Amino acid sequence: MRSWKNHVRGELQQRDQTEKLPFIGVFTSLSQMEERFEFRKTCLDDVQSKSLDRGGREVGKDTRLLQLQLRESEHLAEKLSQTVSDLTTVLYLKEAELQYWQSRVSHFRQEALSLAKGSNTMKATLSEFEYTVECQSKELAALRTEQKGINQALEQACREKEELLQRWMEEKREEAGRLNKYNAAQERWQRFAKQLKKHLHNARTKECVPIVTSSWCGEAEMPTSVIQRINNAYRGHSEHNHV
Repeated sequence: MRSWKNHVRGELQQRDQTEKLPFIGVFTSLSQMEERFEFRKTCLDDVQSKSLDRGGREVGKDTRLLQLQLRESEHLAEKLSQTVSDLTTVLYLKEAELQYWQSRVSHFRQEALSLAKGSNTMKATLSEFEYTVECQSKELAALRTEQKGINQALEQACREKEELLQRWMEEKREEAGRLNKYNAAQERWQRFAKQLKKHLHNARTKECVPIVTSSWCGEAEMPTSVIQRINNAYRGHSEHNHV
């Protein structure tokens, strides 16, 4: 008892694993058997109604069975003919679809070849670009090194320029100081000359005695003190110009 149950259970499990839709085979077989049963029943009724001849005698059992088989065979032949026609139509459709997909495959093959050629061209172009980038990277490194040297030289030139500017400013300040001193000395000398000239004029005015019958005032000698002061002033001005 247990052995055949296990066998049936195993067969059912194997069928459930192999079939995508469970019981679809059973349903298909049941539908075919029902259709065959209905056809046989219809044929049997038809044969029984025609089994009596004109004399009222019943036809033999073998004859009815042969008629039933004949009708069933004709029906199966019609079904097979219809099935063959349907399969032929499906075959034509499949052949057309196969030709379409073959053309599509050929088109895709050509496209794949074109893409492969384009890929090879792109690879060659990429290699050229990589070589160009490498060369430009080397040139850029050399330019950066050169720029670094130029920047250092520029910084050195700026420092030298600042130093020269500072020295020039110092020299200009010293020159301005000397010029200011010279101008101050000139101003003092001019003031002193004015004072001296005024003093000389006053001295001449005091020492000259107006006599109508004599011209002695025009030939009067300069006082000694005035001459000494003029010499001292001239000596100081010479020393300042020398400095």
